[in-house]
Amino acid sequence: MIATIFQILGGLALFLLAMEMMTNGLKNAAGHQLRHMLGHWTRTPLRGFGAGVLITGIVQSSSAVVVATIGFVNAGLLNLAQSLGVVFGANVGTTMTGWLVSLVGFGFKIEAFAMPMLAAGMGMKLISREQRSQSLGESLAGFALFFLGLSVLKDSLGQLTIGLDSEDVLGQGLALPLFVLFGFLATLLTQSSSAALAIILSAAASNLLSLQDAAAAVIGANLGTTSTAAIAVLKATASARRLALGHVLFNLGTGTIAILILPLMLWLIAALTNWLELDTNAAVSLAIFHTLFNLLGAVIMLPLLQPVARILGRLFRSREEDNAQPRFLDDTLINTPELAVGAVDQEMKRLISLTRGLLRVCLDREDLVPERIHARSEAALGLNSAITEYISRLRAEKMLPQTVETLTLSIRTCRYLAETTELAPALLKLRQAAKLPQLAPLARELEGYRELLRNLVASEERLSETFGETEKVYHLLKSRMLAMIVTRELPAIAGERTLDDLSSVRRLSDQWYKSQAWRPSSALLNGDLQPEGPENRT
Repeated sequence: MIATIFQILGGLALFLLAMEMMTNGLKNAAGHQLRHMLGHWTRTPLRGFGAGVLITGIVQSSSAVVVATIGFVNAGLLNLAQSLGVVFGANVGTTMTGWLVSLVGFGFKIEAFAMPMLAAGMGMKLISREQRSQSLGESLAGFALFFLGLSVLKDSLGQLTIGLDSEDVLGQGLALPLFVLFGFLATLLTQSSSAALAIILSAAASNLLSLQDAAAAVIGANLGTTSTAAIAVLKATASARRLALGHVLFNLGTGTIAILILPLMLWLIAALTNWLELDTNAAVSLAIFHTLFNLLGAVIMLPLLQPVARILGRLFRSREEDNAQPRFLDDTLINTPELAVGAVDQEMKRLISLTRGLLRVCLDREDLVPERIHARSEAALGLNSAITEYISRLRAEKMLPQTVETLTLSIRTCRYLAETTELAPALLKLRQAAKLPQLAPLARELEGYRELLRNLVASEERLSETFGETEKVYHLLKSRMLAMIVTRELPAIAGERTLDDLSSVRRLSDQWYKSQAWRPSSALLNGDLQPEGPENRT
């Protein structure tokens, strides 16, 4: 008995190793193509669903696809509706593992083709000099180990059932929820639904589990895949948390429906296999079941995807996300630009305030690092994009020339503020560079430069003299640093990096100064204010 248990554990370990080799090899071999597929084939939720099915079928890991999708959501490359489509597709794509296990793992003499495949894969990996060929060799070897591990699992589980039936081993009094829990825990512990499915299908094929109990365990394994996403979003953005919750809700809803109609689904599978005259075993029936209930969930959830995305979008909201949402831009004013300018003015004031707050934090907070201003930066850039997009939708044929001029000023100012926001981390990097011992002789000048920047940022009005002073100090600091590099008082690499940061800060101050020329469109149209002189700076 003990030897058999160790055989089972060894087969499971071999299976997990195989899955990792297959997944890593295929991901590395495909490289940017997979990222291209995920990034560009998901422009609609339905296309995202198709991409999720296809990519998961290729890399044989729904967890890897879900975690990659979370990364795209974190980076802002996918919105919630698109990413939910990918996740729903990944659930369907993961059923490919069940078909591999059931059709190949139990339908052929595994060693007959697994050993040559393993030899060929390792030969490619060891002999080839190209990274892609090496990765393909690794995935091929992993594919062979996949079936060898499955063979060990099947044989060792079969040893447990010699002279026994499912009633002797587990009894018939156990409730279906316990088998659901078994499948869930198997996926949670192995962090691989494929490994859990291999165990369940092998147990069913060895008569260790009845078809109904194994089906309940398959549902549990499907639920267990959500654990990887939950772990991945512990420190992720609010959007990624919404995606993880959507993943949980999809799998929970699909699993609940499957449990409720389990007898009907099993009857349907039996009728289908009899009608098609398929010579099926328990593993094939379970693969059909796994595919059917995931497809059923997708059919139910895809039409509801947009409403679900809107509901999830209201959860886990941070202050930065609320700030990024426009509060005054009203679509009903699109056809009357003269009324829309007032809404644009209100949002422009908010945008300037957000950008000013970001710069002041960067200048004043000593313990700040670039990663901690990401949320503030995204909020400012989000509102900036919303304002620009709204102005571009206004009915140009109904605009007066004065309105066109004032809105042009607002769009130009948005560009200045966007670049200012993107350059904000340079303030933190320059402050860190100022702590270098080699720059101690310039400590007074650097602190004076930061003080000038504080005054420039804090002022509600344009301070031409202050801006002129920042330009003078910038050129002084640049000349001194270059001289220190020449005399080797400052290492060349550190000096070049600091000069780059100094140049970025100078560009930031220039863009901020130009943004302060903005004036409310409503005041300009009413004649209460006069626009400042044209800017010659770029």
